[in-house]
Amino acid sequence: MQERYVMSDFVLKTANLSYAYPGGSTLVFKDLQLKKQEHTLVLGDSGSGKSTLLNLIGGFSYPHTGQVEVNNQVLDELSGTSLDRYRAQNLGFIFQEAHLLRNLTISENIQLAQSLAGLAVDQPSINDILRKLQLDNFSSRRPNQLSRGQIQRAAVARALINKPTLLIADEPTASLDDKNTFLVIDLLKELADQQGSTLLISTHDKRLKDQFNNSYILEA
Repeated sequence: MQERYVMSDFVLKTANLSYAYPGGSTLVFKDLQLKKQEHTLVLGDSGSGKSTLLNLIGGFSYPHTGQVEVNNQVLDELSGTSLDRYRAQNLGFIFQEAHLLRNLTISENIQLAQSLAGLAVDQPSINDILRKLQLDNFSSRRPNQLSRGQIQRAAVARALINKPTLLIADEPTASLDDKNTFLVIDLLKELADQQGSTLLISTHDKRLKDQFNNSYILEA
């Protein structure tokens, strides 16, 4: 007998999703459904629509057809401040570039993530996640005082501080050698499990296929 799920079993659902580029082509995406901590790879070559899909899931772009649900909330039913607040509370993002604010310390960058979600600043939680990422001795430094690897870990801390339902990472292993690729992926999975987050990684890095039981493949 086929197992049936109710809507609340899923942290992410997409249905009939497509995106039309202005004056250009239309991308159509097969449905994606993720249960809690069902860590998944989005695999595809350059031009297959990985970034477009992440923008739709993150509520940064609106679909031409279909919808995205995160924690049972249809994202295009929200707009403006309501969407920003919901995204900050339920989604965490790790991009290829960290986009940390240069005039703030690492600790202040993470505090800002809590404030944008409408949450009180929780310095003990910030200290704890920085310790897990071996950044506790660098919390008062600014991004230009850190190495590239430390900046990357600071971005991970910022993405995880609000214990997001869904943690989205876009090409987190780009330009990394094999050793550091697997160290980063192991760290992301470990921290996502500790925080109760579901990890969705977009990549063209085929080295990662054996590290995940679930994959969503895009065709160019």
